[in-house]
Amino acid sequence: MNFEKVTMNELGRMNLPEFKEAKKMPVVVVLDNIRSAHNIGSIFRTCDAFRVEAIYLTGICATPPQKELMKTALGAADTVSWKYFPTTLVALQSLKSDGYYICAVEQTTNSIMLQDFSPKEKNAFVFGNEVNGVDASVLPYCDACIEIPQFGTKHSFNVAITAGIVLWETFSKTKTL
Repeated sequence: MNFEKVTMNELGRMNLPEFKEAKKMPVVVVLDNIRSAHNIGSIFRTCDAFRVEAIYLTGICATPPQKELMKTALGAADTVSWKYFPTTLVALQSLKSDGYYICAVEQTTNSIMLQDFSPKEKNAFVFGNEVNGVDASVLPYCDACIEIPQFGTKHSFNVAITAGIVLWETFSKTKTL
């Protein structure tokens, strides 16, 4: 079998105005004090790929047009809507008032394994700090906690990888685009 790379024109990607008008997956990604601008930029790219509704950046998160974020985002900071909140709790209060089902992606007692999670009509996923995970003070404001099964010696994935796994699984289950 012969494989040839598909050209950019053959991919048929949307331009910026088309993307802004396109239907979005009803998901808001909440980044809880993420330290690495590179991780944030990578999450912007993943959110662009799945046409996520928005990213909420909180606390110490870098925001566009921060250099490292923009380098990794490769333009996705222009396509994906985003807001900054001084704290994660303020972001969650806003989402709650808008009817979002809020899920921390964290290993907790009573976590739901990702493969067993059933997305709701409007979902918000909270992804935590690279060292400490989702802040414990945030958990009481969540409707559920989701855990990704892991079978190695490490106890966590990189936060950008985690976002990709959760968004793919959500998209696979909802097929909202």
